[in-house]
Amino acid sequence: MPTDLDYMQLALEEARASADAGEVPIGALLVHENKIIARSGNRTIRDNDPTAHAEIVVLREAAKILKNYRLANAALYVTLEPCSMCAGAMIQARVAKLIYGADDPRGGAVRSCFEVLSHPRLNHRVEVISSVLAQESSTLLQSFFASRR
Repeated sequence: MPTDLDYMQLALEEARASADAGEVPIGALLVHENKIIARSGNRTIRDNDPTAHAEIVVLREAAKILKNYRLANAALYVTLEPCSMCAGAMIQARVAKLIYGADDPRGGAVRSCFEVLSHPRLNHRVEVISSVLAQESSTLLQSFFASRR
């Protein structure tokens, strides 16, 4: 049975592929009933779509595959703390669990800048596990941006 570390390693593979394609290196995958349903990296540049964050791409694909916009009992693995758009999409999809790598002090909407997933007025809560392979995720992002300067 794969562990959170195993799944996060796969999300990091997606992030590396995104970096190779010139995208910001963030990767995600969605697991439902112990099966990987969807996996992707950021595609904002490739798709000319500001909403094509790795999390959104994965949520869209998983919903199509499962033929349900509700992704109850699903776990989303992502290399960087999701932004407010992605956190909102997780709420709408009723994702059960988020596992992420590095915190995002400039836009994280789980705990760094905002706390979207735990807002007391929402009718759905997402279980959160943070800092899984955080150093690897952070190093990948730092290396990517350092190479661009």
